[in-house]
Amino acid sequence: MARTDVIVLGGGIVGLATAYRISQRFPDKKIRLIEKEATLAFHQTGRNSGVLHSGIYYKPGTLRATNCRTGKQAMEAFCAEHGIAYEICGKVIVAVSDAELSNLQRIYERGQANGVRCEIIGSERLKEIEPHVAGVKAIHVPEAGIVDYVGVCEKLGELLRQHGAELNLSTKVVGMRSLPTGMVVNTNCGDFECGYVVNCTGLFADRVTKLSGQTPDAQVVPFRGEYFELHKGAEHLCRALIYPVPDPKFPFLGVHFTKMVKGGVECGPNAVLAFAREGYTKSVINLRDLAESLTYSGFLRMASRHWRTGCGEMWRSFSKAAFVKALQRLIPEIRSEHLDAAPAGVRAQALGRDGNLLDDFLIQSTDRVVNIINAPSPAATAALNVGTLIVDQLAAKFA
Repeated sequence: MARTDVIVLGGGIVGLATAYRISQRFPDKKIRLIEKEATLAFHQTGRNSGVLHSGIYYKPGTLRATNCRTGKQAMEAFCAEHGIAYEICGKVIVAVSDAELSNLQRIYERGQANGVRCEIIGSERLKEIEPHVAGVKAIHVPEAGIVDYVGVCEKLGELLRQHGAELNLSTKVVGMRSLPTGMVVNTNCGDFECGYVVNCTGLFADRVTKLSGQTPDAQVVPFRGEYFELHKGAEHLCRALIYPVPDPKFPFLGVHFTKMVKGGVECGPNAVLAFAREGYTKSVINLRDLAESLTYSGFLRMASRHWRTGCGEMWRSFSKAAFVKALQRLIPEIRSEHLDAAPAGVRAQALGRDGNLLDDFLIQSTDRVVNIINAPSPAATAALNVGTLIVDQLAAKFA
């Protein structure tokens, strides 16, 4: 049975960044990364909108806030060093009516507390930055940006291989068991022994946590985010990143406009319950996944509180006109003919038994296993710093 010091489960950006940080800090450790797909960054990372978040939204002192700020700097430095496409293009968060000004002020104050360079601007300055946007006030965040996260993952995989790490693709974890000296990870391609396991499996993080012998403090509920993209002739309507003022009761940011680092402008997403953990279209249904969501007490409590919001999201999923209407709040010139359907993504949203959507990282550990159960946005932006955080935990175990 092949033995390594650390096995990292998951070939998305968090798993790759964690393995990379282990290789940097402990170059003598043998590392194995296991990914069930044939390519890296296949799921959440590969379907990410590619935003370099500033950290303006997050409650000061949370892991989201602290990791985003440091992680963004690390990500920019990594991209600059390795020639990966990124751009600091700036962002506006737009209040379209006076009723949204109090929430806009709250976000601005969070940004100030988190050390984000930002300012509240009036409608005239907003028109200078984004001429086609309608709003009474906005927050301008000049340090927000866009990046090629798939390119980041490809480079991380290359660097890991150069270090001597083993990357086992098309390898699915089916079980785990503990030994006096470590762990055995059972897969469809055989068993692998190691000293320590790090679980970065995203959409399946709670199930893998159970395989490791722990009971997760939350369950992953999949939400599909559906997108459109602007026709070439309409791309001039958005220069950079245009976001609405989010509902403070709901952890999703609302439909917005995102300039893409490889060209084009993405519009969306909505947020609807996916009928499978990898349900990227309405027609993909996994009965186990769906039953697990619909019978989970936390989901039922959440649905009872936010059913009106949920119905609105579902309506936008089935009605392009409703989706267009939501986009027109920010850019009134948008028309249905400006939009083409774009690939959807699925967000792994951890949900507590009390019905609360977890809005921070959730990490549970034993002596031999570190489980990252919830890695919400800005996980991609913060990935290199999250990797450092996990390595800090491992370092104490190594000692």
